Amino acid sequence: MLHREPLLVILLKLIDGIPWPQEAAQRGRGRPSVYSERLIVKALVIMIIRRLYTAYSLLAFLQQDTDLTCQLRELLTEAGRFPSRRTWERRLAKLPDRLPGLIGCLGRQLVVLLQPWARGGRAVALDSTALRAKGGVWHKKDREQGVVPHSTIDTEAHWSKSGYHGWWYGWKLHLACTVSAVWIPLAAELTPANVADPDKALMLLHELPPEVRFILGDTHYNDPLLRSECEFHDRLLVATRRGKYPHADPGVEVRKVFHRLRSKAIEPFNGLFKNIFEWGGQVPVKGLKRTQLFVLGAVFLYQVVLLYQIQHQRPVGVGIKPLLRAA
Repeated sequence: MLHREPLLVILLKLIDGIPWPQEAAQRGRGRPSVYSERLIVKALVIMIIRRLYTAYSLLAFLQQDTDLTCQLRELLTEAGRFPSRRTWERRLAKLPDRLPGLIGCLGRQLVVLLQPWARGGRAVALDSTALRAKGGVWHKKDREQGVVPHSTIDTEAHWSKSGYHGWWYGWKLHLACTVSAVWIPLAAELTPANVADPDKALMLLHELPPEVRFILGDTHYNDPLLRSECEFHDRLLVATRRGKYPHADPGVEVRKVFHRLRSKAIEPFNGLFKNIFEWGGQVPVKGLKRTQLFVLGAVFLYQVVLLYQIQHQRPVGVGIKPLLRAA
């Protein structure tokens, strides 16, 4: 009988082989980290796939006496030591600040492996997508008075409005994605919903592969500072122009082509991402840092699945939701 490694084990082992951004230097004071950052990221992958949103639930899952959990405990052990619950809580709380760098690093490796722009322009699409906060909403009049009428309200979230979603209370997932046959997330950040898109776009640009030449965005990204940053790095920002339609400037027909390409990349990816992790309703946790941990961790997990599909010669970007359910 053929015995294969569980899919979840395979995904965790992939993390050992991916490039890793340099960790920040240790401070002069305080104890040095006993466990590597890779170990903490492996635990986060388990938590997202198995929908375990606290360190306690992670440990309760790993304490089950099954072949799978025995293998997972081995992968989460370093130098014969297994982290305590307090260690998991403390290290997971620090991870959100590192996840954008991890996403950018793995995104650049995926571009090298997949060569998404071999037959087309080296374009990346920028966009933000709405994620509703867990629990109730904090109405403006109550926020101004400092009154929290219900304990389910996540007070760190905020309000925003879009033409598609209308008003929503929650978060924004800011994303940069390849414009190609395969959608590869290259950079990501999560903020309260009231943070303007251009404010985080500069951070996204810093994580992109150097070969990117076209940055595609909607009207919100038509920002002078963002345009100057793109020009400094020899990139062209193609963003929807403000003003009365129809536009009549010489570049309007070229922009139409780019905008059609953008609409077939980032917008479908946003919908696919929320469908895979079933976050179309509300995110599963409260608080900015915890929401960043699981949402940005899910972007990283999506990238890991793409790497798995490449290495196992499977159709890339296809069937990700059932694959994760099987794990």
